[in-house]
Amino acid sequence: MTIRENTDVTLTMVNARMAALEMGFDDPSSRQIATAVAELARNILKYAGEGSVIVKEIRRGKAIGLEVTATDRGPGIEDVEAAMKDGFSSSGTLGLGLPGVRRMMDEVEIDTRRGDGTTIVARKWC
Repeated sequence: MTIRENTDVTLTMVNARMAALEMGFDDPSSRQIATAVAELARNILKYAGEGSVIVKEIRRGKAIGLEVTATDRGPGIEDVEAAMKDGFSSSGTLGLGLPGVRRMMDEVEIDTRRGDGTTIVARKWC
């Protein structure tokens, strides 16, 4: 899904939750996934202006999971280690977004290049 405005964030969040429920995630886990997706999509709007979020089913052996890939062509994350700490913010917010994504999802990978954008891949296993 392309993220260009706030309605895209909401639609992406709802679609992610529905996909999680269809895959067999329980209600609390599906809400965590939706919240993590919303945070990643909001970050795209805030820091890059636009980007995309892809939600798909994944498998690892017999395990089934959901993978979220959020990509933008924004300025990149200057200090990933700092950005993953509670309370750190480069924009004056509470600084709970990326640390929250890390807590809600089982795996988080960040690939960022200053001036060239960021890709965040987050996975949750059912």
